[in-house]
Amino acid sequence: MKTISTGFDRRNFIKTTTAAVTTGILGLSGFGQTLQAGARSSADELYVIGPMDGYTPQVGTLVSMLNYNRQTIINSIKGLSMEQLDYLHDEEANTIGALVLHLGAVEKYYQINTFEERQEFSKEEEKEWGAAMNLGDEGREQIKGHKAEYYIDVISQVREKTLEELKKKDDDWLLAVDPVWSKERPLNTYWKWFHVCEHESNHRGQIAWLLSRIQK
Repeated sequence: MKTISTGFDRRNFIKTTTAAVTTGILGLSGFGQTLQAGARSSADELYVIGPMDGYTPQVGTLVSMLNYNRQTIINSIKGLSMEQLDYLHDEEANTIGALVLHLGAVEKYYQINTFEERQEFSKEEEKEWGAAMNLGDEGREQIKGHKAEYYIDVISQVREKTLEELKKKDDDWLLAVDPVWSKERPLNTYWKWFHVCEHESNHRGQIAWLLSRIQK
């Protein structure tokens, strides 16, 4: 079975990463105590980034960022028609619907990687998520004909699993460096889930661009 693409080349990323990665990891060592002394927020406080009830301090801070990014995605697509979700700008583009499902696929990958310590999807997961993960011709062919509620429901189910599992984890787990992904530079679990955040931000920009083309 082929290795699932996570949307970035780990080797190239590691080669181009500076010593700031190491510095950042070390600099977090005293961060937990500071956070523990601060106030905690709840899930309805979307514009408060920081510790959250039900999670250890740094895990909660991560969750607050995941929550904000996800809500911006939902706000972007919840009023769209099926025609808008299936809009294909050119023969090599991705539709808005496919991009949203891609977010769910990438998050699913990081679930199995960080919660189960697996490097690849199973055959069943590949069947379910392969088109959304890989996009391209496969995504253009298979991901279409759904209402906005379908996409929101799929990514929401994936996110529920993420939040459920993160409640079981602590800051030591989040800060732990992954030996498999750290052959050339240290890379920790926190970076992986930060990447989920930045990945959603990147595709939110693509969705906004596609919407601007549809509206012209």
